Amino acid sequence: MAQVANLSSEETIAQFGKYVIPNYRRYPVCLVRGEGSWIWDAEGNRYLDFFPGWGCNLLGHCPPRIVEAVREQVGQLIHVPNTWYMESQGAFARALSEKAFGGQSFFCNSGAEANEAAIKLSRLYGSPRGRYKIVSMENGFHGRTYAALTATAQPKYHAGCEPLVPGFTYVPYNNLDAVAAVLDEQTAAILVEPIQGEGGVNVPSPDYLPGLRSLCNERGVLLILDEVQTGLGRTGKWFAYQHSNITPDILTCAKALAGGVAAGVMMATPEVASHLKPGTHASTFGGNPIACRAGLAAVETIEQEGLLERGRAVGERFRGHFQALRDERPDLVREIRILGVMIGLELSFDASIVVSECLERKLLINATHGNVVRLLPALNISDEQVDEGCAILADVIRRQTI
Repeated sequence: MAQVANLSSEETIAQFGKYVIPNYRRYPVCLVRGEGSWIWDAEGNRYLDFFPGWGCNLLGHCPPRIVEAVREQVGQLIHVPNTWYMESQGAFARALSEKAFGGQSFFCNSGAEANEAAIKLSRLYGSPRGRYKIVSMENGFHGRTYAALTATAQPKYHAGCEPLVPGFTYVPYNNLDAVAAVLDEQTAAILVEPIQGEGGVNVPSPDYLPGLRSLCNERGVLLILDEVQTGLGRTGKWFAYQHSNITPDILTCAKALAGGVAAGVMMATPEVASHLKPGTHASTFGGNPIACRAGLAAVETIEQEGLLERGRAVGERFRGHFQALRDERPDLVREIRILGVMIGLELSFDASIVVSECLERKLLINATHGNVVRLLPALNISDEQVDEGCAILADVIRRQTI
């Protein structure tokens, strides 16, 4: 039976050095086991994880319903192509439609793939009217594949990859006038994150998404919402747009979609979805039975354990800790940005040192956009774990000098 050799972290790192392309900056730790918001390395050290799975493990590590669903499904059917029907795919599409806006689903494997599908669909929809341009927002992030990369309006990701895909225009985030100024008769869609994640956990003003919806209605433009990071309960609602009482034409989601199993989806209204005809797009592994069973188990877990409400409570608990820290050290903490368990803490200094020192103290966090501590904890993290991790984080921040 094929199996791993239970190597030490040092041995695994050496193996990576020889056989794995070094396109990631990795921490010098080999993780081997997880349960809830705890994770262990090869040497048996336990870490408290405030950033599980880069946001994919919304339900923590190895949530029981998902583990059981995957185990059962692997014993029945691992993969079949999308030229056949699968009960689990239809059931998952129905569950997502009912949680969202009554749309239809195209399944894929990642957020970048979902955004590629959304961009293609918007152009297929707009093509008869000569519409192909996409407007996206500065500091946004939509993925690493070419159209998604081009839509990502951050020059640091474009360097060396030019020429990019034509037809994209960038404007500042949370600025309706800037969007209105660039819309023209060739604009097919606006692509936007309801909350910018990688760009710094930027929460827009309450009128921003409704304003974009109105502009799209007035100008005959599609509204694409990238909920790759915000979707499936991250913000305390099934989808972040639901805080704004609007409906998108197209929505993308991945990361937490299947509780840590690779899965992505593009949902579209039936009118728009009808333009993705047989032969126009595909994904070999998209909507496979393992991912769909895991996704159904994720939805079931959130529903049966009341995790949307729990996520809102967790966010407020973090807010209480961070507000106390900001009151104490306003010179170090500039701003707190929280919606559910999507959490940003803007500091007055480079946040990478905080990540390193927290790692030394067995707390896993993330920094983005230079000076923002980004946390994406599990919906079901305990109060005690929140308090323990926030105490470590606050102590590390207090020790910094600027």
